[in-house]
Amino acid sequence: MAKRDFYETLGVGREADDGEIKRAFRKLAMQHHPDRNQGDKNAEQKFKEVNEAYDILKDQEKRAAYDRFGHAAFEQAGAGGAGARPGGFDFAGGFADIFDEMFGEFTGARRGQSSTRGGDVRYNLQISLEEAYTGKTTKIRVPSTVLCDACSGTGAEGGSQPVVCPTCQGHGKVRAQQGFFTIERTCPTCHGAGRVIETPCKKCGGSGRLKKEKTLSVNVPAGVEEGTRIRLSGEGEAGVRGGPPGDLYIFLSIRPHRIFKRDGSNLHVEVPIPMVTAAMGGNIEVPTIDGGRARVNVPEGTQAGHQFRLRNKGMSVLRSNAHGDLYLHAMVETPVNLTKKQRELLKEFDKAAHERRSNSPESEGFFARVKELWDDLTD
Repeated sequence: MAKRDFYETLGVGREADDGEIKRAFRKLAMQHHPDRNQGDKNAEQKFKEVNEAYDILKDQEKRAAYDRFGHAAFEQAGAGGAGARPGGFDFAGGFADIFDEMFGEFTGARRGQSSTRGGDVRYNLQISLEEAYTGKTTKIRVPSTVLCDACSGTGAEGGSQPVVCPTCQGHGKVRAQQGFFTIERTCPTCHGAGRVIETPCKKCGGSGRLKKEKTLSVNVPAGVEEGTRIRLSGEGEAGVRGGPPGDLYIFLSIRPHRIFKRDGSNLHVEVPIPMVTAAMGGNIEVPTIDGGRARVNVPEGTQAGHQFRLRNKGMSVLRSNAHGDLYLHAMVETPVNLTKKQRELLKEFDKAAHERRSNSPESEGFFARVKELWDDLTD
């Protein structure tokens, strides 16, 4: 009986790309899988055909040979050559490739891969509010791993190179037949690397890496906020056996300021104002985050909680030349430790204030409302 065309078996055209072929195989393999079709010989046969077709078409060289010569290109191998499997088909051949593709990037390795990307490193850096305003360049010391200088990261002693693993022949995995199924697992000799080191480097023990503290220069831009993350590409841990290095992530925290409180790009500060200045008006000087001073006019009759706004005196805005605002919150200060004369003067002022009844409009209005409330309750 003539063998069915492999493209027809998978339901794709001859111009189909690798992705289309993989999708078609996965769909048909799941549909005709023996576990889903217990005792169905027809499904089992279709599963074998789908697997065989994919095994050829997934490989560019085999596909090219099939496109040119058809089934004749593989008749010898199919009759028991090197490509044959005890069960008549290779159950792991198709699925293993798909599993590697789907999960390889999460497990950190693919079949036959001898190098692994280095780990990312986190560093916590605390700065002052003033440094967040101006920005800064600072040096940090980061414990990490670097390539071994004795073996240049290969892990092999004396300039020698790792050799192909004799157990898995460089694939990183070994297969074992268990009845109907072919089981694939990580090679116990090379642990999935595909290569082994016959003479490990004495300095790094064959890992190709050494623990070392690195000194790096970090540029903190003006306007950064709490929790800002700075990434230094390639400054993490060195890769295993020549793999690419990881990245360094610097997480910024800002120390609380003893005067200013930050709200985004704006700053807030509570300013104590003497009672006489608040009552009669005057001028006060307040600090600014850039280290300077600002003169503020306090109008006559300023009350506690009154807010003054100084434009462009707040924090720098990240990646721009703009600045936030500075908000001053008035705190009218009550005099303490009065002298006898001061007490007498305040008593005279209080007497005059009661006669005029217009020096304290807020309190007069409040107690008038309280009196009305009490009168309503007694009616």
